Amino acid sequence: MDTATKIIRPEEFPAWRESTRASGKVWVATNGCFDLLHAGHVAYLESARSLGDALLVGLNGDSSVRELKGPTRPLNAEADRARVLAALECVSAVVVFPEKRAVRFLTEARPDLYVKGGDYTLDTIDHDERRAVESGGGRIVFLPFLPGRSTTGLVSRIQTL
Repeated sequence: MDTATKIIRPEEFPAWRESTRASGKVWVATNGCFDLLHAGHVAYLESARSLGDALLVGLNGDSSVRELKGPTRPLNAEADRARVLAALECVSAVVVFPEKRAVRFLTEARPDLYVKGGDYTLDTIDHDERRAVESGGGRIVFLPFLPGRSTTGLVSRIQTL
């Protein structure tokens, strides 16, 4: 499958969602910046995908990455980050969203499961994101990270070279 076909434009998203729902598949959503894809990301995405039949990745757009990570990020443009994610076998689809928080993405997605990294808990997850998932009938699952793997850590190591 051509990776470009796995990148869903916002206007295509409702039809994709309804088609996925009609197929009866359990589908999982996650989101993030995924600026420099590394082994920790891959393990996380593979684990998320193993929880259902399809994995939708909500990708923070460039402006929201700057809001979250600072003016020197993202290192890779959103189109490039989306294409790299779409190339992974475990990723069923990628949707880029412009907001800092994934509330609108999750409200529109209505996933069966919403996966977040183990640095979050039900108490620390964004409460509006939690409400969006739960009001759509979904559940939230937390997955552990691979120790010592992070984009911020990679950037720091590169800067010391």
